[in-house]
Amino acid sequence: MAATLQAIRGMNDVLPDEAAGWLAFEEIVRDCMHRYGYRNIRTPLLEQTGLFRRAIGEVTDIVEKEMYTFTDELNGEQLTLRPEATASTVRAAIEHSLTYNGPVRLWYAGPMYRHERPQKGRYRQFHQFGAEALGFAGPDLDAELIVMCAALWKTLGLGDVRLELNSIGSQEERARHRVELIRFLETKVEALDGDAKRRMHSNPLRVLDSKNPVVQEATKDAPVLMDFLGEASLAHFDGVKKLLGAAGIGFSVNPRLVRGLDYYNLTVFEWITDKLGAQGTVCAGGRYDGLFEQIGGKPTPAVGFAAGIERLIALWQDAGRVPAPHAPQAYLIHQGEGALEYALLAAEALRAAGHAVVQHGGGGSFKSQMKKADASGAPIALIVGEDEVRAGELTLKYLRRDRPQARIRRDGLVAGFNAALKET
Repeated sequence: MAATLQAIRGMNDVLPDEAAGWLAFEEIVRDCMHRYGYRNIRTPLLEQTGLFRRAIGEVTDIVEKEMYTFTDELNGEQLTLRPEATASTVRAAIEHSLTYNGPVRLWYAGPMYRHERPQKGRYRQFHQFGAEALGFAGPDLDAELIVMCAALWKTLGLGDVRLELNSIGSQEERARHRVELIRFLETKVEALDGDAKRRMHSNPLRVLDSKNPVVQEATKDAPVLMDFLGEASLAHFDGVKKLLGAAGIGFSVNPRLVRGLDYYNLTVFEWITDKLGAQGTVCAGGRYDGLFEQIGGKPTPAVGFAAGIERLIALWQDAGRVPAPHAPQAYLIHQGEGALEYALLAAEALRAAGHAVVQHGGGGSFKSQMKKADASGAPIALIVGEDEVRAGELTLKYLRRDRPQARIRRDGLVAGFNAALKET
């Protein structure tokens, strides 16, 4: 016998019962994006490796440790499975001149890939949805994206998600802060772990983003970036906070919040929960006004967010709000000469009228088919035997209500079935 093959570690199957919740979740997300005027974009899973190195930054966990990168043996290109979608969205916007006629609002959803240790809600193939507002410079779009997230959490019934907010200013302001931060870190070098020591000079801001409690304690008195912000950056941040206050969105300012990707500037934010362990971020984003230039485009302001679908569905399940899988409206059983063809046409007539009908497959006695009908969750069983074929009728049996079964004429099937549904 051939060896049994299994899914790759950290890349999971979503089975039918679970997928029903995913479909319901995705429908809620699509509706939310539509209501705010965001249009869907779909980018490839594979991109040139250089896109992510230039966009995300060489000295980041994603680029250094987590990207699935390989050489295409057919042409020698270096390719990477996308670890996030913002860079891909901006690449597509540049390539197809999406902002030529003005700003655009876009959203996406799909799988991403990072080689990290699988844990609750974090996998090597994981799924995100996100929104990107391209070409908008003011704080109003920063606030709009955050308000949209809050509206989505409310629709999903997620009450245990809190917002943290910060501003990391401009590149020039971060450069001034960087000098003082490196000077401070050099006095704490003995308490830093390997990653922090390695990044101390190449990307010191990332040291403040460390999840190591020892490093966090050692850097608790580090120079605060907010103290280095100029008038324009502070005004932008104040604008965001004022709009969130007007919308009734609570938040806390976290001066250590810097985000893990190099392309951010000004506003950064995270939605966090305490219900998923130490890695509690379920949604994160911010402004990235320099990313277009970074990957070869014209200067274009932009802001966006990405949210982990697995993590949000886990919270949704914990809140008891995931809807049960949809049962069919009818299960159609059949036996005898001419019954299969008769049943097929009857099922198609009901489906054409918009009804969900499962037709029994594989044969079997009426008794065994009735067991399948009951197990399907359908409220009604439709029965076709030789008597029904000769009479031009179907027998209708209620499976969830104590009502007598009835006959429905084949030529009045849709009207009769609609009337029966009202009795369920």
